[in-house]
Order: sequence, then structure tokens, then C-alpha cells
Amino acid sequence: MEAQITEVANTATQLAYALDTFYFLVSGALVMWMAAGFAMLEAGLVRSKSVTEILTKNITLFAVACIMYMIVGYNIMYPSDGNGYFPSISFLLGGDNSVEDVLASGGDIYYSGMSDFFFQVVFVATAMSVVSGAVAERMKLWSFLLFAVVFTGFIYPMEGYWKWGGGFLDAAGFNDFAGSGIVHLAGASAALAGVLLLGARKGKYGKDGSINAIPGSNLPLATLGTFILWLGWFGFNGGSELIVSNIDEANAVALVFVNTNMAAAGGVVAALITARLMFGKADLTMALNGALAGLVAITAEPLAPSPEWATIVGAIGGVIVVFSIITLDKLKIDDPVGAISVHGVVGMWGLIAVPMSNEDATFGAQLLGLVTILAWVFITSLIVWFVIKMVMGIRVSEEEEYEGVDIGECGLEAYPEFTKGGANS
Repeated sequence: MEAQITEVANTATQLAYALDTFYFLVSGALVMWMAAGFAMLEAGLVRSKSVTEILTKNITLFAVACIMYMIVGYNIMYPSDGNGYFPSISFLLGGDNSVEDVLASGGDIYYSGMSDFFFQVVFVATAMSVVSGAVAERMKLWSFLLFAVVFTGFIYPMEGYWKWGGGFLDAAGFNDFAGSGIVHLAGASAALAGVLLLGARKGKYGKDGSINAIPGSNLPLATLGTFILWLGWFGFNGGSELIVSNIDEANAVALVFVNTNMAAAGGVVAALITARLMFGKADLTMALNGALAGLVAITAEPLAPSPEWATIVGAIGGVIVVFSIITLDKLKIDDPVGAISVHGVVGMWGLIAVPMSNEDATFGAQLLGLVTILAWVFITSLIVWFVIKMVMGIRVSEEEEYEGVDIGECGLEAYPEFTKGGANS
């Protein structure tokens, strides 16, 4: 009888392990699909002469992130040892869990170690994707990719370790459920450092202080990209619950999905209304950024709020993003896709909003995490960008920028039939 009970318990443990591993992998696949969303969004919001280059950046940065995180980044973020501030350093991935280890753990080992790596690596790529849109249309491709090596292998994993790896921010009570700060604010901080050294696109700001709009090439593509990101975010936030194999966890995952969706909806409506009141028009680009702002805002805490409060958190993010985009333009900080506003400014709001629904969180701990991530990523990124600028330069020539980075950097045009010398010219 005792042997039968043990056998049943072991079978249940293995089924739960298999289910949670499968859920983790599917969630990671949804987050990987966000790479397509970023690519389409950015391709739609840049000019046609820069589309091929932005697509090249997006697919290559994903590959670079995967390789660097496998080589060293994952072990920095989740080290075998560390003092809370500095992790131990080791390289490459180890083996996975054995059946004996899982059964002996008494249910403490929930999922495959490789599934954890896969889920984490797509988050790294997401953070780096934030950077690509902000520096679009005037940065050298290979300088960008060199920065991606450093960011995904070292800068991001360090601040990730401080919270998710059990470092000092985790000990201080900092809460960031799925990465409003660790992923989105980090990506925006790196982007801001690059943009400040890079400068604005030619013609964006007049000598008289005027701001000249530079419309994107394909708003249907940008809209498709936003919907893809919206879909992928269910894996981003839902997967961060980590397991789904019991009733409480299944209910928690369902609530995370609902709150994620409602925050995005609130962001769209609030951003569109704000744009209508300010500009007199229903600005589609602001609505798209409003959706993303709502998603970023709720990412820090999508489990504790009610759906109604999640909608409000997203709506406030939608309002903030409109004012932030306008403010950065007035400061002559040129961000073609609004990434710094969406992921950085609204990421801060997401972190600050956590204690409003999670009674275990404190504003002090949230501010500590916010300032730490912002300072670490911005300063280290600024140093790396500056070194790259001194060694090989970060900006294309004025002639290349005028002709388009597609030709100068990639030798290909995204829409050759619509350009001078194309088939229909």
C-alpha cells in the first residue's frame, strides 16, 4: 500500500513537472514572438529608406542575445554563488534536472532548467529590442551589434541578478513581477545613453527650435507589430508566474492574463483621448504607444490588482506616454519610435504603482530598485557607447543618412519598386 501511494505521488510530481515545463516553454515562445512585434513596429515607424537595416538589427540582436546569455549572461544573473552585489562568474549551461533530483526535491523543483534558460533568454532580447528603435536611422549597424554583445552578456544580467537572482534588491523588498524595471526601464536607459551620444536625425529639429515630424513608412505594419507585442505579452507576464499545475496557480495565471489585457486596453483609450484633446486628431501612433505603455505599466505587478485597477494603471501609462513623447521632443531627444517614453518613463510609473495594489511592497524599496536600475544601466551603457564611438564611431555619415541606412549598411532596399531607380520608376 505504501509503495502504491509513493508511486502515485511520484507520478503526480512528474506530471506537474511536465506541465509546468511545457507552460514555461510555450510562454517563452510567445515572448520570442515579441521579437517579430518589435521588428514590425519599428519597421513601420521609420522611413522606408531605413526599414531593411532596422529588420537586420532586430533579427541579429535576438541571435546575439541568445548566444551571449548562453555563454555567460545566464550564469551571471542566476549564479551558483554571490554576495548580493557581485555574482560568481561561470560559463555555458550545465545539465538539466534528473528524475531522481525532481522526485527527491519534494516538489521544490518545478520545471526543466533548460526551460528556465529559454524563458529568460527571450527577456534579454526584449530589453535589447527596446534600444534598436530609439537609435534608428542614423546609427552604424556594427556599432549597435557590438553594444548588444556587452549589454546582453553583462549589463542586463547584473541588474537582473540584483532582483531575480536573489541579490540585494530582492533582499530589500523590491518588487518587479515580470520586468517593468529589469527589462523595460533597463532597455530604455541603455537607449537614452546611446541617443544622447548619437544626436538627432538630420532635419528633425530646426535651428529656430522647431520640431519637424518625420512620419513612419508603414502604419499598418506598425499596428500589426503592436498587436503581436500585445499577444506576446501574455507569455511575458503570464509565464512569469512560473507554474500553472495547481488550482491556485492556474487562477493566478488567468488573472495575470486578464490584467495584462485590461491594462493595454486602458492605455489605448487614454492615449487616444489625450492625443485628441491635445492635437485635435485621433493620432494612431499615440494609440499604439498607449497600448504598449499600458502593457509596460502593468508588468511590474499584474497579479495583485483587480482588473478595474489594472485598467486604470494602464490608462495612466497611456496618458504619461503622450506627454513624455512631447517632452522628449522639446528637449531635442530624438526617439523615432517613442521607446524611451514607452519603456523607460512608463516603466518607472509601473514600478511606483506596485504598492498601490500590493500591500507587501513599499515605495522606498520600489524607488531603490528604480534608481539602481536606471543608474547602473545608463552609466555603464554611456561608457560602452562612448568607447565604441571613440574606436569605430556610432553614427553613419551624413551622406549615408540622407540616402538611407538600408543602402549604406545593408546594400538592400525594403521597397525598391517605390524608390528612385526601382522597377516602377
